[in-house]
Amino acid sequence: MSNTRVQDHDSVKLLWTGGWDSTFRLLQLLLRHRVPVTPYYLEDPTRPSTATEIATMARIAERLYERFPHTRELLHPLRRAAVADIEVDEDIASALREIRGRIFIGSQYAWLPAFCRREALDGMELGVHVDDKVQAVLRDCTMEFDHPAGFHSVRVDPARAGAAERLLFGRFTFPLFQVDKRDIERDALAAGWGELMEMTWFCHKPVHGKPCGFCPPCVYTIEEGLARRVPQSRRMLSFFYRSVALPLKTSLRQMRASRQGRRSSPESRARNG
Repeated sequence: MSNTRVQDHDSVKLLWTGGWDSTFRLLQLLLRHRVPVTPYYLEDPTRPSTATEIATMARIAERLYERFPHTRELLHPLRRAAVADIEVDEDIASALREIRGRIFIGSQYAWLPAFCRREALDGMELGVHVDDKVQAVLRDCTMEFDHPAGFHSVRVDPARAGAAERLLFGRFTFPLFQVDKRDIERDALAAGWGELMEMTWFCHKPVHGKPCGFCPPCVYTIEEGLARRVPQSRRMLSFFYRSVALPLKTSLRQMRASRQGRRSSPESRARNG
């Protein structure tokens, strides 16, 4: 166990889900930079795709070992944790409410920083990219830096101490911050990684083992230029969902988040105190 801890300490920490963005980053680290990687996966029992994502990561890892034997030494065992076991402190929950008052981001951005705080992890890589809502949240408060492993990355500027963005995302780095999914596709194909990238999974609510077209990852995949990865029949249904139901759902969600943000603001607490 002590040797594993030493190895993990010297490795790049990556949140890996078996999805497009995090898998591409895994390939960059293992095949381009040739650095050791400790992948992390947080299991959400409310998401029907959890078993599929775990199986996808196992298949990708086995294919990596077959094609690139050196990755057996570089890719450390997947570290899994249960979302249900992560306690979210009030300061993190409050920061998420504040940001949701401006733009909606998922509940994972409460338990991800809470997990890193609990495990004393800093520098965990997230696959935030162009067109990602979190990229929009952080665009004006990040800085580039040189990673000790020899590549460039992005993190929240330490000068933003006390800001909600720093509280939620200060423990993470964002190596894909300036690229989008199509950039990733072009880079992966040029590097000969197309087969591995096509093994990735993204849908949270699969229908008969196929992407549903309705969940957020499916919608983002379609809107960010990779619609081909969703079956045509589901894309047609998704078009009507995105044109009619989703705008209404988004407006209602933003209204709720805005009200919660106002209730949790310092001015509101002062008035109610």
